[in-house]
Parts: sequence; C-alpha cells; structure tokens
Amino acid sequence: MFVLLIVLFGLNWLVSFYFPERETLQNIAIGVSVAFYLIILQFFRSPTFSIPRNDKHVLAPADGKVVVIEETDEPEHLKGRRRQVSIFMSPVNVHVNRMPAGGVISYFKYHPGKYLVAWHPKSSTENERTTVAVRLGNGTEILFRQIAGALARRIKWYVKPGDALKQGDEFGFIKFGSRVDVFLPLDSKVVVKVGDVTRGGRTVIAEI
Repeated sequence: MFVLLIVLFGLNWLVSFYFPERETLQNIAIGVSVAFYLIILQFFRSPTFSIPRNDKHVLAPADGKVVVIEETDEPEHLKGRRRQVSIFMSPVNVHVNRMPAGGVISYFKYHPGKYLVAWHPKSSTENERTTVAVRLGNGTEILFRQIAGALARRIKWYVKPGDALKQGDEFGFIKFGSRVDVFLPLDSKVVVKVGDVTRGGRTVIAEI
C-alpha cells in the first residue's frame, strides 16, 4: 500500500509538472487517485472482533456467500467421502482467511493452476489453490482450500505442517475475488444453506 501511495503521488506530480496550467486536469487526477487508493485499501482491510470459539463448532473461514453444500470425495489427503461447504468471496468482501477450527496443521500443499472464475465447477481442482488440513484434539481432520479466481492471482498462506492454531486465527489471505472450500466429516451438521452470507471467524457453518 505504501508503494502504491508513492506511485500515485508520482503520477500526480507528473500531471502537475507537465500541465501546470490545467487545474481541472490536476483535480481530476487527484480525485481518481484518491478513489483508486480507497478501493484497493478496502480489499486489504482486516477488522478486529471477538471470536466465539467452541470446539463443537466449525466457523466460516471467510466472508462471503455459501455457494455449494454437497457430499463429495476428497481424494488429495482425506481420501474419502466428506461434506463440502464452499464460500465465494466477492471483491468487496474482507479477504482474510481464518481457521474454521483449532488444532494442529496436519497437511499443507500449494498447487499452481488456472484462473477460472471462482464459481466454476472445475475451479476446485484446476485453479491455483492451497490445501490445508487441521487435526482437532479428538483426532478428527477438517480440510479447507483457498482457491484463486479470475481476478485473485495472489494466494497467501501463513501456516505449515506442525503449526498449532486457535479457531479463528488468520491462516491466509486471497487478493480480490476467490473461493474457500471446507471438507467436513459426513456426520457433521451443516447449519447454513446455499445463499447464506458468512462472516469469517464469526459465522458457524457446521456442528461436529
């Protein structure tokens, strides 16, 4: 953000240097620069709030909208049938990703890939993505994926196998629009429905 501020300042200086008599143009350049900076700033906001931790709850890992709830196979790590909940993050959502449950990171892998729109059925297997699994205190594993979208080409993660994190802790960030998939045990009770709006680290999406 600091680099962007310097770039915008430099561009406005160039406008004023080469067009010193065109005050209207200078004002337009300043207005556009301020608006652009504020738009980018809102993508990177990270609000603080109280996290309702509960070992029996699975929290939404991201702000967004529930777009998929289904039973499916998870072949990469869990290698079995799981209940999947997918959350689509639009460009206006907070893009911080939070731990849906507390425990020890048992698996992590980064996959380079395509940049299909995040709601595309094949985005979960073909797009750039990360796969993270957390082992809970009772031995249960919950797996979740950060999936890049058509605009989100920068996935960040802050975890590695062996890390111990609390429910609601930040584990990553996806810039601009994207998607997060959560894979739960089949006996989990999903308490959201398709179309519901979620808040990362606050909305309960399932009970285990």
